[in-house]
Amino acid sequence: MTRMTGGQALVRSLYREGVRVIFGLPGVQLYHAMDALYDEPGIRFITTRHEQATTYMADGYARASGNVGTAMVVPGPGLQNASAGLGNAYAASSPVLLISGQINRANIGKGVGILHEVDDQLDIIKPVTKWRARVLEPKEIPGMVQEAFHQLRTGRPRPVEIEMPPETLAQVDDLELHEPGKPLPTPGDDGAIKEAVKQLMRAQRPVIWAGGGVHSSGAWQELLQVAEYLQAPVITTAEGKGAIPENHYLSIGVTKGRSTGQVRDALRLYFEDRDVTLAVGTRFATAESPETQKVVQIDIDEEEVGRNHANTIGIVGDARLALGQLLEGLRKSGPARPSRKEECEALRSERYDAANQPQPLGAFVRGIRDALPDDSIIVSGMTQVGYHSRAYFPVYKPRTYITSSYYGNLGFAYPTALGAKVARPEVPVVAICGDGGFLFNSQEMATAAQFGINVVAVVFNDGAFGNVLRDQRTAFKGRVIGSELQNPDFMKLADAFGIKGMKAEGPEELKIALKQAIEMDTPVLIEVPLGPMPAPF
Repeated sequence: MTRMTGGQALVRSLYREGVRVIFGLPGVQLYHAMDALYDEPGIRFITTRHEQATTYMADGYARASGNVGTAMVVPGPGLQNASAGLGNAYAASSPVLLISGQINRANIGKGVGILHEVDDQLDIIKPVTKWRARVLEPKEIPGMVQEAFHQLRTGRPRPVEIEMPPETLAQVDDLELHEPGKPLPTPGDDGAIKEAVKQLMRAQRPVIWAGGGVHSSGAWQELLQVAEYLQAPVITTAEGKGAIPENHYLSIGVTKGRSTGQVRDALRLYFEDRDVTLAVGTRFATAESPETQKVVQIDIDEEEVGRNHANTIGIVGDARLALGQLLEGLRKSGPARPSRKEECEALRSERYDAANQPQPLGAFVRGIRDALPDDSIIVSGMTQVGYHSRAYFPVYKPRTYITSSYYGNLGFAYPTALGAKVARPEVPVVAICGDGGFLFNSQEMATAAQFGINVVAVVFNDGAFGNVLRDQRTAFKGRVIGSELQNPDFMKLADAFGIKGMKAEGPEELKIALKQAIEMDTPVLIEVPLGPMPAPF
């Protein structure tokens, strides 16, 4: 036992669990936690300029590194602001820990109207967290931190939150810190593996549908080995991009989204003609697999297995271990399949043909790819070029393409990219933003300048929420309302924050500007003025 404050117990427990960066904003309920951080040089505290950015940055840090991202905010409005990033991390199955303050112990639940009071905080964030807890006594802190990391490191990785009143952080007590847990990954059930092997060996036209769970488990090599053994082409979700290098002939891309009400492209038609799908680390929500298609689904979350397709053989377990078991079973059951390289390359050639892509969206995406090293990280915002990049931006390395998943937050791209850069300072990080979304969190240019976070923000400026404006013009006979914007001079704005500003007219100039920005190794904003764009879907 060691005599310490609750704040010291919190900080020392976080350090033991591997936390080296906290994205946060200080406030009165957190003073004793902040004071404990002053004495812990092993944890870097990065001050954001809005609570919303704390959890976005923590999410970017988590997805780029594969480690837990940590944020800290005051209660009430701080927690509510941070909940946007929690929702994003929840949708993307990202391991984010949020530490929140609370009001004084004696007033919790009383509704007396003291600073930052909300009744009840745990209810507010329940829909966007996997687990949450309130700590009232200092002696509970080490165990609660240990449990939080157990939740983050087992099962489906989704956000968790712990909160504590100021007295809990200030109080001195004899406390015992806990050793970090070391949970083991869960293998797939042997019976389910055998049945899956049987179905895959019978398949005449197998295909793989890979999601973000491949990244969560680090199952990249195992996925590639199974794909090559079966000669099964690999489709990924947007969150799964990079699960297989997109310059490998078996990588055939990302479908354009749900087929209902849309013209189905060649990739979706190809998928619908497969007899067996191996779905790995994905909810399979956007696949819309034909009822007759047999699906073998590997997922760590039992609730997701078969949720979106009834004709499913489920394997509940860690994707890396389960794919390894599957590969062993396949090898014992028969020889590797003949190459499908010619078939796949024909599909790839059609899919990536510039003539089959809306322009200039395709040219912008190609220009960004050509300007960047293979290991660069892209964060694609909720903007037209970002949408197009989900299907057409080639990704060659794991954990280098980040989206907002189904949550679809405007404004997430720039702060998320900052978090990714903190996690991976050695690689270029680029945020694809629209003018509307970028101004949700443009104040974080101050964070980038203060802490030397050298992200390149590409801001496509059409003076509008472009998708909405186009839809209003086409579907509502030009009855435009709420979608046209008055923007600042982005070059003056960048200069005001101490950020390098550049302007690029068109895809080729953007490519040149990006190369220059990366060489500068400083925070950069590149504005790309443009007019109305075609639908990116």
